[in-house]
Amino acid sequence: MVKVAELKARLSAYLRAVRRGHAVTVCDRDTPIARLVPYASTSDDLTSRAPLRQWGAMALPRRRDRRVDSLSALLLERQSWR
Repeated sequence: MVKVAELKARLSAYLRAVRRGHAVTVCDRDTPIARLVPYASTSDDLTSRAPLRQWGAMALPRRRDRRVDSLSALLLERQSWR
């Protein structure tokens, strides 16, 4: 187990250990938050749902023409907390 600050300070050393086959558990204070494991190429690799060339053809939500007074909305929200 390694704390975040130590991982940041010695990242290269920990990555070398992972490359050699060791798993590293990263902790934020004493709570495990992540695990570094050696990369294994599988068919389950993440892929995008639409190739980049098709993203331009995707329909975007219509723009709302209504203007919002952010200060009034903030004050209204704060009043509901009281």
